[in-house]
Amino acid sequence: MTGLNWSEVTPEERLVADQAVMNLRSLNEACDAAADGTVLAVAENLALAQGRNLIRKTLETALNRQREEVEKKGRRHRPAAAE
Repeated sequence: MTGLNWSEVTPEERLVADQAVMNLRSLNEACDAAADGTVLAVAENLALAQGRNLIRKTLETALNRQREEVEKKGRRHRPAAAE
């Protein structure tokens, strides 16, 4: 497995990486604190919630970036086709 070249990581990518690390830390803490016999359920529930939140934030970041690029270029000359 190859690692990231951190000198080439964008600020947006760094935020996603930071969030993934924070998610793992909180998941480990939750598992450590979970009662015997509940670790898997606690881990699954938290991982799903964190995953949804990370996906939402990642989509928001990507779409905001696209919006900013379109705004810099100005309005498109023709409407986009709906499929």
